[in-house]
Amino acid sequence: MRDLKVYSKSGHDGWLRDMLLIMIVLGIPFLQFLGSLPLIDPDEGRYAEIPREMLERWDFITPTLNYVHYFEKPPLLYWLNAASMKLFGLNEFAARLPSALSGLATVLATYVIARRLYDRRIALISALILATSAGFVLQSRIILTDMLLTFCLTAALGSFIVAASREKHRDSSLPWHLFYLFSALAVLAKGLIGFVFPAGIIFFYMLLGHEWRTLKRMRLLSGMLLFLAVTAPWFVAVSLSNPEFARFFFIHEHFERFTSTVHGRSQPVWFFIPVLAGTMLPWSFFIPGALGRAWRNRHHDGLPGLFLLIWSVLIFLFFSKSNSKLVPYLLPIFPPLAIMISERFCSLLEGRGREIKLAALMLGSILLLLGCGAIGYSNLSQVAAAITALIPSLAAPLKQFVTYAPVVSSAAGLAIGALFLLQGAVLLFSAGKDPMRIVIVLCLASFLLEILVPHMIMGNIASSESPRDLAMKVRELARPESRIVTVGPMQAVSWYTGRRVLVTGNPDELTFGSKQGDQSAWFPDQQALLRLWSGPEHVLLILKKRELEALAPLLKPQAHIAMESGRRMLISNR
Repeated sequence: MRDLKVYSKSGHDGWLRDMLLIMIVLGIPFLQFLGSLPLIDPDEGRYAEIPREMLERWDFITPTLNYVHYFEKPPLLYWLNAASMKLFGLNEFAARLPSALSGLATVLATYVIARRLYDRRIALISALILATSAGFVLQSRIILTDMLLTFCLTAALGSFIVAASREKHRDSSLPWHLFYLFSALAVLAKGLIGFVFPAGIIFFYMLLGHEWRTLKRMRLLSGMLLFLAVTAPWFVAVSLSNPEFARFFFIHEHFERFTSTVHGRSQPVWFFIPVLAGTMLPWSFFIPGALGRAWRNRHHDGLPGLFLLIWSVLIFLFFSKSNSKLVPYLLPIFPPLAIMISERFCSLLEGRGREIKLAALMLGSILLLLGCGAIGYSNLSQVAAAITALIPSLAAPLKQFVTYAPVVSSAAGLAIGALFLLQGAVLLFSAGKDPMRIVIVLCLASFLLEILVPHMIMGNIASSESPRDLAMKVRELARPESRIVTVGPMQAVSWYTGRRVLVTGNPDELTFGSKQGDQSAWFPDQQALLRLWSGPEHVLLILKKRELEALAPLLKPQAHIAMESGRRMLISNR
């Protein structure tokens, strides 16, 4: 532990060495086994299929999903995924690589920002905290626009506060222009929030910190020209090619998404509190103290702490108020929280850590419970039977839970449970005594968890949720004239088969595209599906088992079951 203190406090050099260590060591959980798991619908299938179709059509302006227009997101992730697939082939590794690299790049950016604002020790611990936040790493291994957005926003807001914190005689135009560049890329990654978030955060920073003079240093004219030069070409090109784009993208996907439940993602206003607590484990219990310290010291340690506080709170409140809530929406607040938690820990390293005693005790108790739960999870059926014997009223929900719960081996439950128990025991023993021991044990155990979980648990989850096995069976059985049908969109089927799929039932995210032109042949209702099924063409239909129970009596001829996988089945009329 003393060696770590000496290393982290040594000199003003070591930038390259630190960043190489971060990429090589902390990069392991981001990149390991990246291509070993099948694509999981809907997100991964969607964000792999769109770039595949771009490459096939050689059209990088108008995104399509299952060959109909798809305007819900801007194209930056599609372009990066298409480039990765062009380099590495059509495989899961290539499809996931840009998102995983975005997560790792965010860790590097967090290190750079913390070191510019504070010192080397805070920077290293910030990177460690972010890279050992289980929810952050696991979400970086899924194809999501939110991780790319997180990197772009982190780079943009970090560039701003680094530039704003510099003395005027050292003022340089580079960090200011990096701010505008990465803000523009954030817009191309996710839409208008790439502009709204930086603008709102900077406004409140200037208001609360009385920093209006920063406006004079921001290179507004050249910066906005750079911003428009990056963002405008695609928006102009796609609007000229598709007159329907502007209304759908700006009104439906931004205004209506925030103000209504049109996307069916409504959650209570407190939804993100348990989400943040779970996804930033084991560090989430130290968030309240870090936020309180940043607010108390807003006039003492300079304005960076205030900026990080506003960055975190504003985004959290924005999405809490929104009527559309998803777990990945909180990813952009992980970097500033990691820096604030690190700064608080480092302020305690020379003392006894009494300020975090309560948080350490609470976290330690929770980790002990998680450890016992993980060990008992592998014997879920026996545990459910024991609970049912004590509380018979829970029999039905417990049976349903056991039926659909992911399978975890005894070895996986024991290994993961042991790491939780180790963390919990050390925290209870070290609470109020040695903050550095807490940091080291939490980092090491969480690092090992991030390596074990994708290998020991995610495989079962992915296999049950992915249609890959069924799609590969379709490739084996399908003839050129065969019609492939799914009940509801299953984008990974298109990706694995390389073919357009008929979608029956609720078109969901394909609703907009299904109404552009005459797409009725590709979106049959139940009567059209039954006619197709009884016709001369070979039909391969993928659906859930419970959907087959309702549809089977109507199918003439009787369905032939070609394969079952998880909750889905592949049936054929021949």
